[in-house]
This record gives sequence, structure tokens and C-alpha cells, in this order.
Amino acid sequence: MSLKKIFLKTNFSYKVYLYYNLYFKHKAFINRPYYSQWGEDLSIKEFFQEKKSGIYFDVGCFHPFMYSNTCLLFKKGWHGVNIDINPTSIDLFKIARPNDFNLCTTINEEKKEFKMYYDHAFSPVNTLDYSYYNNFKNKYFKEGTFKTVKSKSIEDILKLTEIKRVDFLNIDVEGMDLKILQQLIPSKFKPELISIETHNVDGSKTNDCDKIYEFLKNHKFEIYKKVGPSTLFMI
Repeated sequence: MSLKKIFLKTNFSYKVYLYYNLYFKHKAFINRPYYSQWGEDLSIKEFFQEKKSGIYFDVGCFHPFMYSNTCLLFKKGWHGVNIDINPTSIDLFKIARPNDFNLCTTINEEKKEFKMYYDHAFSPVNTLDYSYYNNFKNKYFKEGTFKTVKSKSIEDILKLTEIKRVDFLNIDVEGMDLKILQQLIPSKFKPELISIETHNVDGSKTNDCDKIYEFLKNHKFEIYKKVGPSTLFMI
């Protein structure tokens, strides 16, 4: 049995593993030049180089350090809202960023409950999108676990967090990116910069890539940079 599975057996050992994951496995106390999987955060930091403090809104935040597009901003003095469907991700954020608003939910105006296709507690590919799950179920999702996620409306989230503006919006929700984007832009937020996945790792377009480009173009955003699978849009 793996060390991870042993630690996940009880509440106490689970909490111990969270600290192990953050401070031993990911060495959270060591400052790194970048944290994003593809270096997106270097371009994000460059864009906001004159802005010492600001607010990020991260949907599909996954991990406070691993693959994080907001960690460099956090270390610079920013704060914000971190949202993920995985309870373990939010438990990690509560330890690493206790002054942020860390919510285990997804965004839906009808406050529906969604079926989550669950890989494992520390997986970056947990998803609510059946098509995404179906495409990758032979590579991931070996145990075929399903869970339920209760959503919140964006109005509920804004009321809870008392956020009045967002400077940087990050969306990485494994197939649900366009649906989340359309609920936030432009009626709720008009951030200076948006990072959203538009391509797959192999460079091919995601199913909603062209729709994302067209939607943001119609709302006066233009491409700042493309970095790995992500495209950064500025207003």
C-alpha cells in the first residue's frame, strides 16, 4: 500500500499528509522562479509587474503550489478566491492561504448538484464534464469513482467573499471552461487579464477553443500571449 493511501485512512493521518504534501513533497517554504506547469505565471507576473497588490479569482485552483497560476501573485502580496470541486484541494489551500476565500464548489446560476468524475484526491483531472471524462477515462480515472458537488451562484460567492473587483481571472476546469467563463464575463467581472485553457497538451484545440476566442473578442479582450495549453487575454 502506498504512503498516500495509508495516510488517507483516518482524519488525523489525512491532516498529517496535507502538511507532508505541502511542506515536504512540494517544499512550500522554498521560493521558486515559477509554479505553473508551463510557465504561465511568468507571463502573468510580467503583465502585473507594476501592481504590488491585487485580487485573483481562480476557478479550478487544484493546488496552492503545484501547477498554480496564482502562487507568484500570492507571494507578491495578492489575495483572492480559490474554487475547486475537490475537497482535498481546498483543504490544502486553507493551510497554505488561510486569508484567501477557499471554496469547494462550482459555479452555476441554478445552484444545481453535479456529478463529479473523480480520479483521486490529489489529481488535477477531476472533472464535471462527461465528454472530458469519456476521452480520458482509459488514461486516468482507474477506480471510476463518482461524487456529488453542490454548486453556488456567482452572486452567492460574491456576497460570501465580499469581492468587489477581480484583477486576474484564472479558469482551468477540465472541459467546463467556456461555461464558467460565460457566467463571469462581462456581467460580473472585467479583469485586466484572463488565463484559460484553449488547447490540449499536444497543441490541438480543445472543443471550445474557437468559441472562447470569439466570446472574449466580442467582449473587447485580445490575446496577450499563448503559453502551453493556456491563452492569456487582456482587456
